[in-house]
Amino acid sequence: MSQSPQPIPFDRALLDRRRQRWLAKNRQPGVEFLLEAAADELYDRLAVVERRFPVAVDLGGTFGQMARRLRDGGRCDSVVRIERLGFLLGGDPLAVVGDEEFLPLKPESVDLVASCLSMQFVNDVPGMLAQIRRALRPDGLFTAALFGGETLHELRASLLQAESEVFGGVSPRVLPFAEVREAGALLQRAGFALPVADIERLTVRYDTLFDLARDLRGMGAANVLAERSRRPASRRFFLRAAEIYAERYADPDGRIRASFDVLYLSGWAPHESQQKPLRPGSARTSLAAALKDRSSDLS
Repeated sequence: MSQSPQPIPFDRALLDRRRQRWLAKNRQPGVEFLLEAAADELYDRLAVVERRFPVAVDLGGTFGQMARRLRDGGRCDSVVRIERLGFLLGGDPLAVVGDEEFLPLKPESVDLVASCLSMQFVNDVPGMLAQIRRALRPDGLFTAALFGGETLHELRASLLQAESEVFGGVSPRVLPFAEVREAGALLQRAGFALPVADIERLTVRYDTLFDLARDLRGMGAANVLAERSRRPASRRFFLRAAEIYAERYADPDGRIRASFDVLYLSGWAPHESQQKPLRPGSARTSLAAALKDRSSDLS
């Protein structure tokens, strides 16, 4: 008896079209602040590893924020960028147009893979992680930042309530996000040694829901769910959603809050020199501490 195919969460062709529109043709200043913040934190966590990475990969880093930090840090001999859309590479000489789900990397060919805020749009995350694991040389490192947890929970609740009131039913409008325990389990399942996952929340304030929506659109991160409603949304719907958001999630000064939970992941390609893993469920350390301990072993 054949199994039914797994549903595909994201319409990646639509994602590409929207990024082409909003990132190539209508790029707005200031909308990259989340990429910059995540790249800063990811690099700070990586900086405690006192070793060189001869060949590093910036996977899906959008405009190369992470690649610049890796190059400027002076501990990578070469940094290769991989992006689905060529215009994002901006003529970078060490760059490849490729898909996160079909990596153009040979087995055991790189020493570091860093992914900054792109994994949340990948349909086959286990497959992507398995490919990264194969591409890493023994004792190579994978590190990533992705949106997870309760990211945009305020927006999700406001849209659902407004849609129920205006249309008498609801449809998915905000991406599903992974929990930290799920992310750690995926690393372990893909064969990474010493997997670590933790989470940090960034809270951004806006004047209105429409200002938040403008930034999401400017980042190419509007609704790309495959099961999204094809029914045109009305002005009444968005106005009601904005009212609900302001009623529930405004600070005393009237500005609204938007939560972005960023998951930070780390895992090593197995090597005989590594520590023995703890039993499942017993980890109690942070990503930064785990990386620092690892760097001590290598020094």
